[in-house]
Amino acid sequence: MIAEAANPLLDPWRFQAHPELWLLVGFLIGAYVYSVRVIGPHAVPTGPVVTRRNITAFVAAMTVLWMASDWPMHDLAEEYLYSMHMLQHMALSYFVPPLVLLALPEWMFRALIGEGRAYRVVRWFSKPVIAGVIFNVVVMVTHIPGLVNRSASSSPLHYSLHVLVVTSALFMWIPICGPAGEFRIGYGGKMIYLFLMSIVPTVPAGWLTFAEGTVYEHYDTPVRVWGLSVSTDQQLAGAIMKLGGSIFLWAIVIFMFFRRFAANFNAEQGYVRDTTLTFEEVEQAFEKTPPAPEPQR
Repeated sequence: MIAEAANPLLDPWRFQAHPELWLLVGFLIGAYVYSVRVIGPHAVPTGPVVTRRNITAFVAAMTVLWMASDWPMHDLAEEYLYSMHMLQHMALSYFVPPLVLLALPEWMFRALIGEGRAYRVVRWFSKPVIAGVIFNVVVMVTHIPGLVNRSASSSPLHYSLHVLVVTSALFMWIPICGPAGEFRIGYGGKMIYLFLMSIVPTVPAGWLTFAEGTVYEHYDTPVRVWGLSVSTDQQLAGAIMKLGGSIFLWAIVIFMFFRRFAANFNAEQGYVRDTTLTFEEVEQAFEKTPPAPEPQR
């Protein structure tokens, strides 16, 4: 305890300012407000510029981005616990991107990508197969021990990996909840797509869960936050990656199923039927009915 007090670097809960994050969040908020207040009325002359759903999603996206990238989560994730690092990446790939897409009204999304080369690039990278492959390759690459150990001591590499994670996740989520209709796929395709996205991350997750010894030397520090050993920290990281991501994606799949298909099934199987006959149906029924035989005298 005396050594920890003498050396503040051994204190995992020491406050560390991240002004670059504050500038980023401030810029995003300012750009969003400017777009809504100045550009929106010209892009949407009639009707609401943004909906309450857009604003709620934007506030949630900025909140999650700030919490995942600022003290204390950021510092614990980069210096002490790989499980916290995994939770941070999960927030940046599973929570922030879909919230950002839900925050963008269609006119704003189209204003950002335009109609030329940028549109074609976004359209190509957001194709389900391409986006899914890129996202899962990024997931695998960002768990390579040598890259993780090096990024922890290199700020440019560290931020570059975070940008790569968020960008690949944005392309992955566009077919699910992109603002523009031509980018989205049908309900059945969405469910299959999200299920497949939950399978590949189980490979590094299983490797972390059952690995013996220290996988990431950077996190083998003498200061053990919450008393978690290196092996326990690695196993917890694997559980977060495997269970946390899978449960989140499966919950969306189940929600889509009950919202789309179960509702139609209940409507088709209901006991209440519309038995109202039209005049044409009655007339056709009379034409198909043979005339009654005349009574014998």
